[in-house]
Amino acid sequence: MLEAPSLLLAAFSSGLVLLALLLFLQHRGWIHRGWIFLGWNELILVPIYNLLMGDNKEQRILHYVLQHAVAGDPQSVLETIDAYCSQKEWAMNVGDKKGQIVDAVVREECPSVLLELGAYCGYSAVRMARLLPPSARLLTIEVNPDYAAITQQMLDFAGLQDKVTVIIGASQDIIPQLKKKYDVDMLDMVFLDHWKERYLPDTVLLEECGLLRKGTVLLADNVIFPGAPDFLAHVRGSSRFECTHFSSYLEYSEVVDGLEKAVYLGAGSPAQP
Repeated sequence: MLEAPSLLLAAFSSGLVLLALLLFLQHRGWIHRGWIFLGWNELILVPIYNLLMGDNKEQRILHYVLQHAVAGDPQSVLETIDAYCSQKEWAMNVGDKKGQIVDAVVREECPSVLLELGAYCGYSAVRMARLLPPSARLLTIEVNPDYAAITQQMLDFAGLQDKVTVIIGASQDIIPQLKKKYDVDMLDMVFLDHWKERYLPDTVLLEECGLLRKGTVLLADNVIFPGAPDFLAHVRGSSRFECTHFSSYLEYSEVVDGLEKAVYLGAGSPAQP
């Protein structure tokens, strides 16, 4: 059995090999430079920190919040997560820059029923739930049970547990159950921030399940990087959606990214000019 120093060296060496490959591919113009940024953080730093600390990044984020944020104060929770992820370890939260765009859309739409696809550590759930009126509710679907548990603890600590229902499962399995099992008639807003290849099929599934009404807002993160080109092509090319793009940056970085707001106009909408 390898001892800790040997494991650390093996993790570091493997990460360097993968990073070198990414740098080569980026130099040839075959991949986006953002993959170098992610490769450094996810393939090198995270495995090293995990070996040194004996836990994982998501647990470290939660522990940092529990130790440094103010209980019952959602804004304090967000600021603490942002501080950790900008100063200590990068993580795939929507972040403060794009978060301000999310805030503006939530305030504008004032949704009564909001669906989030992809909870991760609960950052965006806290961000959106803190802006909802008392009678509104947010349902967040997370396929990873460990992330779902952290999200629930984050919501409990922020004092938002009564506004948010955390659902464990794959989006394609849960969406068809929303009407009967979770008493959802129509959705006012959907925040897409899960696997990017699921953006388009889940958008189609939401429509097929009758969960979108005229005026339902889809807000999709990371549409530029890592990117969701098929989703963008679908909503921008469809007469059923009216789209607005918000240019920004990948969370806690200078990598260009953006959010897409797609307002559902109804199945029988006339073609857009």
